[in-house]
Amino acid sequence: MFGRLIRIPAVACVVILQLSASVVLAGPPYVTDDPEPTDTGHWEVYDFATGVRVPRDTTGQAGIDANYGGAEDLQLTAVIPANFQSQGQIGAGDLQLAAKYRFLHQAEGSSAPDVSFFPRLFIPTAGHQFGPERFSYFLPFWAQEDWGNWSLFGGGGYDINPGPGDRNFWLTGMTLARTISDDLSLGAEIYRQTAALRGERTFTGLNLGVTWRLTEHWSLLASGGPGVQHERQEGEYDFYAALKADY
Repeated sequence: MFGRLIRIPAVACVVILQLSASVVLAGPPYVTDDPEPTDTGHWEVYDFATGVRVPRDTTGQAGIDANYGGAEDLQLTAVIPANFQSQGQIGAGDLQLAAKYRFLHQAEGSSAPDVSFFPRLFIPTAGHQFGPERFSYFLPFWAQEDWGNWSLFGGGGYDINPGPGDRNFWLTGMTLARTISDDLSLGAEIYRQTAALRGERTFTGLNLGVTWRLTEHWSLLASGGPGVQHERQEGEYDFYAALKADY
């Protein structure tokens, strides 16, 4: 599982990307990620679409997000996206490779949460119209605490974002989620990103999310919500939808 991190140039550069009977959903469909890796030897594959609306334009990505449990406490991730803009542009996105390692575990009777480090590499496979042709890196830590049917998870990290006009930036977020039934989970989050380009402003957004398990191996995920800080410039609202297969 991983959070919905999308990097789109100019004014629309904002952050856009399991279920169990005993614990709540974490990671997708939220921007905020969680520390839980995919189970060892198992796959989680998301066929997703996500985007952000600014005045007179919508930009986003669609593609495949594949996660594999490579070893105990280790998840390997690859994201193959395509970029789009409502004004007609479409093209390949930057390939993403990541590895999530959980190095702290929740224990009964202890207040210590699960904690993971989840570094991510962006490989410049997109066309120049969708961003600078440079490698970049996102270096976050994520933590989670569960109690009953509730879960609180969050954290964030620093993005090394080289290139003319670009700026390194911080992303942070927190989500509270609850399992409603064996097949349904709901949650709400707040997230914040500092400016990623010169001339941009810090952005804060809110989202509501839902996950609905359709069958043993298939789930629907969706989330969306408004920008609440500098939304006219950085994002009036964002959205996410995915069909998830796990096996």
